[in-house]
Amino acid sequence: MIENIRLSFQGIWSHKMRSFLTMLGIIIGIASIISIISTIKGTNEQIKQNLIGAGNNVVRVQLYRQDYDYAYDIGNEGIPEGIPQVTEEMQESIEALPQVEAVAAYNKRISYNNSFYFGNTELSGCEVYGIDNSYFPTCGYTVKRGRTFVPRDFRDFRAVAVIDSNTAKMLFQGEEPIGQAIEYNSIALVIVGVVEPDLAFEPVINSLEDYYTYMQSSSSGKVFIPNSIWPSLFAYDEPQEVAVRASNTEAMSAVGKSVTDLLNTQCTNENIVYKAEDVLERAKELQDLSNATNQQLIWIAMISLLVGGIGVMNIMLVSVTERTREIGLKKAIGAKKSRILWQFLTEAAVLTSLGGILGVGAGIGLAELISNLTQTPVAISIPFIFLAVLFSMAIGILFGLLPSIKAANLNPIDALRHE
Repeated sequence: MIENIRLSFQGIWSHKMRSFLTMLGIIIGIASIISIISTIKGTNEQIKQNLIGAGNNVVRVQLYRQDYDYAYDIGNEGIPEGIPQVTEEMQESIEALPQVEAVAAYNKRISYNNSFYFGNTELSGCEVYGIDNSYFPTCGYTVKRGRTFVPRDFRDFRAVAVIDSNTAKMLFQGEEPIGQAIEYNSIALVIVGVVEPDLAFEPVINSLEDYYTYMQSSSSGKVFIPNSIWPSLFAYDEPQEVAVRASNTEAMSAVGKSVTDLLNTQCTNENIVYKAEDVLERAKELQDLSNATNQQLIWIAMISLLVGGIGVMNIMLVSVTERTREIGLKKAIGAKKSRILWQFLTEAAVLTSLGGILGVGAGIGLAELISNLTQTPVAISIPFIFLAVLFSMAIGILFGLLPSIKAANLNPIDALRHE
């Protein structure tokens, strides 16, 4: 085998230009597939990252009236029949579930009808959360300025609020928010802190479709108040939703389902149920849609490999014709059919393997070029690189088989007489 490989390299080197042109189809095919697969993989990872965000593995289990988030239903008032509040016992049961690290119950409203005011500045469409202090560590928020809530805020029903950085920018426009009062429903709320996510993240937006897919209403800002003063702002209690931090990203779907099942066992209202925000399933749907389009490109690239394989077969047939006297001489001194067969098969496999290796390099370079020109993310798959090289070797063996058999079956007397 070593001798066959040595002879193969010797033959390839003695016909450098012909060998390169023969490998060109393999190079183009492998490079095309590598670049397409890298782009698909990179796009899929980007979709997943865009949906999950900073990677804090938080699953939100929310109330839905049919297919609509209950918090967005402007007409709801109070706790609907058959939907209990999330008690401390229920939170403990959730925290005891497998792969759950932390849990926080909260109220949520979207301030469409009423706006927040600071002086003459108005902010509408803001998300309002009624929380306890477990919400911030569970959902991955850190204090940027000021503080979060203290036990006395809840006990004394203090009208205080914590805002996120977006709200601070839009309402205060560069002024120091700590200690300032904002107004909502004729109630003044004193700002005691500004928070932001532990890992700030902005989804990659390359089109208007991406904007509507990934951008959330959270861009309008968030205001957090103690859950003890929630009825003061809205004049009634409302059902709570749950934020759960899973132990890892892959566990988010399972955690969301188990929490949903647990909470829905307490509900008797058929029209309103808890549903988990399954971002992994949504990411998979978008990835499948992206893959369906790109699969066609892969098949087109496979045609290049087929053409390259036919080129290998053609050049190997030429090589057999050129070396007919050499084959006859080897047979005359006792070379077996299998030796001749393996020599030409090895040469075809080495030729296409070199093409595969060059194609991998070209594919990585092409993927990076596409990424730089179109801002499309790419992710190089190491296992697929090895698979591509093995596949190119298999093409050499497959398309080199016919010329190798022809060489092995040559009559030594006719071969020696060949001019």
